[in-house]
Amino acid sequence: MKEIRLTRLEFLSRGLDRFSSMIGKCVSWLALVMVLVQFALVLARYVFGIGSVALQETVIYSFALLFLLGSADTLRRGGHVRIDIFYARAGDRLKAAIDLCGSLFLLTPVCLAVFILSWPYVAGSWEILEGSRESSGLPLLFALKSVLLLFCVMMILQGLSTILRSLLTFRKGA
Repeated sequence: MKEIRLTRLEFLSRGLDRFSSMIGKCVSWLALVMVLVQFALVLARYVFGIGSVALQETVIYSFALLFLLGSADTLRRGGHVRIDIFYARAGDRLKAAIDLCGSLFLLTPVCLAVFILSWPYVAGSWEILEGSRESSGLPLLFALKSVLLLFCVMMILQGLSTILRSLLTFRKGA
């Protein structure tokens, strides 16, 4: 019976990791988009003397999407900032305990708070189908704001994967 639970926990954790990885790989292309669009903007402005608000906002939207949607994959890879004074020298069980506590008592509550506090902000934007303040800007600000909620969900899911991996480490070590 214990083997089935371990297998299910591993299966769920790996599935959540694959989801974060897939999203991370997809949004990583936005870095290239940002560079190319920014290069085009600089070229257009300083060589041809023309500018584009929509292209400037494309760079901003790309950065926001890259950051918000890529954060779960960064968490999966262990790329977020942490105090490595203790963690780097710790054994597997202590690392698992730190990851478990961090996910349970920091990551999840903060993401839930951000989600709950952002809901009215996003809902208000959808009510008016909010767009750019600039007349020639992108009309999709309401969609961009929605990604904030998606960010919270993805981080909580990746935190769940971290919790499951930590529990598996405790079970294997016992």
